[in-house]
Amino acid sequence: MGKELEIEFKNMLTRVEYDALLEAFRVTPEQIATQTNHYFDTAEHRLKRQQCALRIRVLPDRLECTLKTPAPDGNYEWTDHVTEDDLEALTNGRSIQAPTVATVLDELGVAWHELQSIGSLTTHRAEIPYEDGLLAIDHSEYAGTEDFEVEYEVTDAKSGQQLFNKLLEKHGIPARHAKKKIARFAKYAAEKAQGR
Repeated sequence: MGKELEIEFKNMLTRVEYDALLEAFRVTPEQIATQTNHYFDTAEHRLKRQQCALRIRVLPDRLECTLKTPAPDGNYEWTDHVTEDDLEALTNGRSIQAPTVATVLDELGVAWHELQSIGSLTTHRAEIPYEDGLLAIDHSEYAGTEDFEVEYEVTDAKSGQQLFNKLLEKHGIPARHAKKKIARFAKYAAEKAQGR
């Protein structure tokens, strides 16, 4: 699959706002797809410290290994198709057949055998073409909790931001900062481990 530039805008939602957006865009239950992200990093969080994230995403019809690295207006996504055997291998500290991702990991100084699973997150996602981009309305479950967000993926940061702001305003949704899913997962998992 190779390298893509990801430019996206995110906003956290309440359950009521999530349901209202699904209704406004006439989303049926059949249009909501479930995907599970399995996240990996070294014990020392070397990927996180370099503002990178590695996941294997399990979709209904395929698995993708994606490494996200910083880019000026978003993230670069380096992606390879993988198998369930690859997911099992990486979970057990073995290398996998993901040549695009492997090349970038090597540049970052991280070897497959150093990676370990840091957990998983399941998202129920409705994707809707909207204006010049793709709108994703998400309900995510992880570490014993859940949250709701809307994402807008675009190819132009400036016009995308304007369109996203108009969408929020049109639906009466206040602007709320949304960290990346992996960051929300890691924060909540750490708090849960500390008994908060």
